[in-house]
Order: sequence, then structure tokens, then C-alpha cells
Amino acid sequence: VLQKGLKENFADAQVSVVDCPDLTQEPFNFPAKGICGKPRIADVGGVPYLIPIAQKEKVYDLNTVAKDIELPGAFILGAGAVSSRVLGINAELIPIVKTKSEKKPAVNGSYVAQINPADKGCLLEKYSSKYTDCEFGLLANLYASEGQPGKVIEVKANGRTGEVNFVSCLRQTLEKHYGEKPVGMGGTFIIQKGKAKIHIMPPEFSACPLNTDEDVNNWLKFFEMKAPLICQPVIVSRDPGFDLRVEHTHCFSHHGEGGHYHQDTSPDSVQYLGYFQPAELLFRIDRPQETHLVGRD
Repeated sequence: VLQKGLKENFADAQVSVVDCPDLTQEPFNFPAKGICGKPRIADVGGVPYLIPIAQKEKVYDLNTVAKDIELPGAFILGAGAVSSRVLGINAELIPIVKTKSEKKPAVNGSYVAQINPADKGCLLEKYSSKYTDCEFGLLANLYASEGQPGKVIEVKANGRTGEVNFVSCLRQTLEKHYGEKPVGMGGTFIIQKGKAKIHIMPPEFSACPLNTDEDVNNWLKFFEMKAPLICQPVIVSRDPGFDLRVEHTHCFSHHGEGGHYHQDTSPDSVQYLGYFQPAELLFRIDRPQETHLVGRD
């Protein structure tokens, strides 16, 4: 299904079932070997807690989320916002956490991408270099598993010929094929070659309400960042009525760049390599009562 859809948007696409590579190795350096074992997705909070006006009191903990999704000790990947209570600012969180279990403390391999106060560029830092908690704020889309080795879906796509980004192509392909039946996936992929359009939220929350997508895009800071970028997508083919963010991808690198992935900007040369796992369960945590569709991109 995925290969057929990707070939409509990429010059070359190959999808196969393989053994998950050891994700503790380069370039991932994750605190778990794989993305297999009781795979599940959690959509926590939501964009309505960020815009039009940020509700800074919305703070969560990945260790608590792991219990809420009935998988204490889960290995969690995904995309979210930092806890401004901890950092004192707003920033992009790239969560990579082996949550705590009865026997072991949490291992936090997350990254934070923020606007560098010195030059207004990207400042990417390891979370554990400054903080000891596993908090996040406002919203997150998370893929959780036992972090075990096992069979995964390997996706290779090179040379983008269509308008749709890699993640949207995967999601739209699933939606087209499975229709009303929601299919969720998570994992990791690398932009091996090329460049990508990435945003980072400003350190200060907007003082005036952000009421339209245009307002949001004027507030966000956009960059072109270079490969290799290691990305963490969470995808649900369609929202079955839980006010989900159906796709959300954050990325980091080992050259100081990272943030929220939008699209590659070098379609001819871009190369994607990804490892995905379909999720068995979906959890919706602290769904906003008042909602809207602004800023979901």
C-alpha cells in the first residue's frame, strides 16, 4: 500500500519488511534498540492549548503518560512542546525517552530546538545537558513501544516529484486505501540528503491572539536546514472523532539543527530512509474542550 502511494510522489520508492536496525547506534543513538513491542500512539493536549493564547499551566510528564497508556517503562518518540515551567521559554521538544519502570530510572535522550538568543538562528541542545525531568507542555504526539528489536516497515523514497511531503504522502496513502478505518504509525526516518523547511517556535508566547494560520506562520520562525536530519513522525490516517493532530514530525541532527518538519526543499536530491511500526492502540489524553483547526500543519 505504502509503496504504491509513494511512487506517485517520488521518483523512486521501495517499502519492505526488515529487522529493525539497532537504534542505539549512529546516527540515532536512542536509549532503546528498537520500536517494537506493544506499539501505541498517544495524542496529548493539543494546538488549542497553544493558540490563540498559550495555556502555560498545561504541563505533562512522559513517565505519567507511559502509565496512562498502560505501558510503564515505554520507549517514547515523537513531537511536542517543552514545558515552559521548566525552561522558562517556549521551544520545540524532540522527545526520545525510555520512561522509568519499577526497576530502572528514566533515560532521557530528548533534544530541544529553540531560537538562539545570540544570533536568532537554531540552538539545538540535548535535554539532559540542563534538565533532569521528563516534562513537556501544551501538546505532544507520541509513539510508544517496549523499545524492542523486531520486524519493522522500512521505507526508502528518493527524488520528490509531487507536491506532498514525505509524511503527508504516507498518511494520505493510508487514508485513501483504508478509508474510514484509522491506521496509525510511528517510528523514525532520516533525511539522508538534501535540505528541509523546518520551523521553531519563538521563545516568547504570542501576546496577541493567533486566530488564523497566517497569524501562526508570521509568529513561527522558519529555516532551511541541511541533511542528515533524524525525524520522528506520528501519523494517523484519519481522525475517528477524537480531535487528533493526524500528523506531526520533529527532527534533530548531530550538526546543531532541528525542529518541526514541513517539507524538503531540494526535491531532486532528497533521500528518505525510514523505519515504521503500525500502532495497535490510540490514547487521547486531556483533549481540549474548546477546539479549532488553526495551526495544525
